[in-house]
Amino acid sequence: MDILLNKRGNAWIMSQVLTIFVLSRVSIANSVPANFILGDSLVDTGNNNYIVSLSKANYIPNGIDFGRPTGRYTNGRTIADIIGQELGFEDFTPPFLAPTTVGSVVLRGVNYASGGGGILNYTGKIFIDNFANTRQDIIASIGAPATLSLLKMSLFAVVIGSNDFINNYLTPVVSAVEQKVVPPEVFVDIVLARFRLQLTRLYNLGARKILVANVGPIGCIPYQRDTNPAAGDNCVSFSNQIAQLYNTELRSLITELGANLEGSNFVYADVYRIVNDILHNYRSYGFENANASCCYAAGHFGGLIPCGPSSKVCFDRSKYVFWDPYHPSDAANVIIAKRLLDGDSKDISPLNIRRLATI
Repeated sequence: MDILLNKRGNAWIMSQVLTIFVLSRVSIANSVPANFILGDSLVDTGNNNYIVSLSKANYIPNGIDFGRPTGRYTNGRTIADIIGQELGFEDFTPPFLAPTTVGSVVLRGVNYASGGGGILNYTGKIFIDNFANTRQDIIASIGAPATLSLLKMSLFAVVIGSNDFINNYLTPVVSAVEQKVVPPEVFVDIVLARFRLQLTRLYNLGARKILVANVGPIGCIPYQRDTNPAAGDNCVSFSNQIAQLYNTELRSLITELGANLEGSNFVYADVYRIVNDILHNYRSYGFENANASCCYAAGHFGGLIPCGPSSKVCFDRSKYVFWDPYHPSDAANVIIAKRLLDGDSKDISPLNIRRLATI
């Protein structure tokens, strides 16, 4: 009898815990009515499927653990996908250019991210222009007051900047001349001056809860390792140094914008710190490889050719930090997303995403 009561008691406790968990997810979802994503291939969910671009991921083996290729540059979900799920959204935030992203669909958010996108190139402006168009569509649907209220409570995630270094300032051979003419400090200032304008415009269009991710340790991605063989088995120090220089200045910019733009809640996501920790302690996270691509075709680290139909794929994707020459695997994205959701002020400040969602 005591055993039976104990089992019933445990079952009741478990049911209450489950109820609280479900209600908390519903509560968070209600406080974040929509999720808007701006950025590059790290969070692209298929926009590049609809444009003329050399950067595409809508073919196998991309999406091998998602069920099909969708245009995501990974084997499964992006960081933004996972965060959306954790916040209680039933569906993934749809790509802006998909023909089905119309009508009431946009009231739950839109993904404007595009593989190859950057702050300096034209796509940086295009992201904001596209959001401005969506904003007008929402106003036409529910009116201006309701739109401003919706945008005020919505989450805006801005994940961009890596391509301004990887495919610009750090491009092999081509960048050598630029680096002699433009010192790293000057280049970083140019990038951030443009980014300031873009983030301020996003605020002026109604965004208030704005998460901005910094640039990760780009010197450690397989592409950088293979194009800088002198680094051996180490990360490329110069690439990481310029990323850290940028990140230091970006943190100051985010703090300044948060202090000066009334009613704003800017959050600085230290992706560099999180990924660097994963790379240095990868075995403690359950990984077996932290320097090579799971999807590989050429190069010592599999970093010379993008993942494509002719590529080979590692047996267990969950054991690799990197899916391809540039992007994390689904397993790595889960760790990054959860630390942004629940991490302390060293990972994300001044608020983590769950706290940001409830204010």
